Amino acid sequence: MTILENAETRKSSAEQSHGVKSSHAMLMLGAAGVVYGDIGTSPIYALRETLRAATNGAGVAAKAEIIGSLSIIVWALTIIVTFKYALIVLRAGNQGEGGTLSLAILARKVAGRAQYIVTALGVIGAALFFGDAFITPAISVLSAVEGFVLTDPDIAGYVIPITASILITLFAVQRFGTSKVSAVFGPVMLVWFGCLAISGLGHILDDPSVFQALNPLEAIAFAIDHSTVALAVAGAAFLAVTGAEALYVDLGHFGRTPIIHTWFVLVFPALVINYLGQGAFLLSNAGYVDQPLFEMMPDWGRIPIILLATAATVIASQAVISGAFSMARQAAQLHLLPRLTIIHTSETQSGQIYLPQINWLLLLGVLSLVLGFGSSDAIAAAYGISISGQMLVTTLLLALVMRGVWRWPLALVVVVAIVFAAIDAMFLTANMMKFFEGGWVSIFMSSALLAIMVVWTKGSKRLFDKTRKHEIPLTTLVNSLKKNMPHQVPGTAIFMTGDPDSAPTSLMHSLKHYKVLHEQNLIMTIKTLPVPFVEDEERLTITPVDDGFTRLTVAYGYMEDPDIPGALKELRKKGIKFDIMSTSFFLSRRMLVPAASGLLKGLMTRSFIRLTRFAADTTSFFRLPTGRVVEIGTQVVL
Repeated sequence: MTILENAETRKSSAEQSHGVKSSHAMLMLGAAGVVYGDIGTSPIYALRETLRAATNGAGVAAKAEIIGSLSIIVWALTIIVTFKYALIVLRAGNQGEGGTLSLAILARKVAGRAQYIVTALGVIGAALFFGDAFITPAISVLSAVEGFVLTDPDIAGYVIPITASILITLFAVQRFGTSKVSAVFGPVMLVWFGCLAISGLGHILDDPSVFQALNPLEAIAFAIDHSTVALAVAGAAFLAVTGAEALYVDLGHFGRTPIIHTWFVLVFPALVINYLGQGAFLLSNAGYVDQPLFEMMPDWGRIPIILLATAATVIASQAVISGAFSMARQAAQLHLLPRLTIIHTSETQSGQIYLPQINWLLLLGVLSLVLGFGSSDAIAAAYGISISGQMLVTTLLLALVMRGVWRWPLALVVVVAIVFAAIDAMFLTANMMKFFEGGWVSIFMSSALLAIMVVWTKGSKRLFDKTRKHEIPLTTLVNSLKKNMPHQVPGTAIFMTGDPDSAPTSLMHSLKHYKVLHEQNLIMTIKTLPVPFVEDEERLTITPVDDGFTRLTVAYGYMEDPDIPGALKELRKKGIKFDIMSTSFFLSRRMLVPAASGLLKGLMTRSFIRLTRFAADTTSFFRLPTGRVVEIGTQVVL
């Protein structure tokens, strides 16, 4: 920055600098609440479950088991969250946006012939994310509510009803928007991380030998000496890093620098100090394992910390729910899922959205887990498979980006990819060992979402190919109309179609039944481009066909919601004059009928037809004026 001698200018520059610092601080505070909500609540159960795995559920851990388990947790946080996500993955922004689908789209650009494989990995990663979205609210809230049992054992019978009530309330308020609640997320989590650090410091000197856990050789020695339980311990220790993917998913909301600074300045130190404090507390109490985080609190502070933990788990759950909404919107815009009803709950923040179908589906799944498993210990067995699988997908896609986009040396890419992939594969294998104990739930939920995406994409392609066979080229229709022009009526008609080269079915049926043609006809196609956002100057593509027909392509990014009236306002600026309130929108409403076919094909066809019934209404999805829409039905046999 150039230093000017003018005093007023120096004052202005100082004010701007203060504004930047203030904005950065607010982003860091917001990141503490949203990005780190999940990983920040892991101390409630991560060390507890790791030690139970190390002792085969004995409940009393020896010093070597405590030090070894702590070392695995600390170095998992260091390697996976710090090195992999904070320092490398966060660099892979697609126009500033993150997440598995964004990374897959970025990798597709350099994948060459492997584009279909990259797309498949992106779809699998998205499905795995949804598997995690079901489990995180269940285990987080349940583990916090279980803490009340320490204050009054009689509460044990009410843990499930209290947890269910909190979760039902959380999902019920989603339709009102989270902007007001989100305003307190950061401050609450700031207090939470402060309490984690203070409580850890208060006990870390109970047994200074706990600092041995900072030596990575302790983790290696433990794995060698306890080979029979090493994988089980790794699977439990993985609970400490669940939520790491949130750093990348929320990249577009907060930016890379605030997320990284929040991790190094606040979250990472607080977590490490607290885990060491828990370990020292256990070492000084004969290694008895129950609820170390809550038990090491003074009696007067136990209830307040449990209440704060409950609030923190609700925040962690809210962050996952919001992430699921965002991921579902991306998937729908990329045509991996049916169109979803999207309700914007904020006039200023486009990311504040509510998806009713996804919301109630998540609530049903979360309550099923709470009621079915009954305790956070049991749910912990289901936790980890989907997240570790998603992390492995991220590593594979990242390798393509490092080599093809960043142009890193091949040797460096190979080394980095192998190290991260080996660690991810180890944790995935460790979590797969819990398959029959509950891990099957994660696989089932992710597989169900994956099946829905596959059915929808394949069914949509079949429907497109089927309808295209019965349509004629638009230019052929236009030329034939010149020879035998039907009666023309004043005004503009917009025919929406997925294939701009063919005459829309709605246009053909309009000519057949009404036998009239508007003076101005726009053949409109909505395209979703493989970028988060589309610049305004690239939004519209206008291609005249003749004096009465014009092709119009409206492009959106996968993070944008289609707004046809808004796009048409720009169209008028480009010289195409019309009054939107006197314009008719013609849509094709297809009635799908399954054809006689084999068992598998018939099942997929019927599943696709059922999915179409859950798709959001075209008129509301594209924000069309309801009084100006004409839907023309046609039957299609699939």
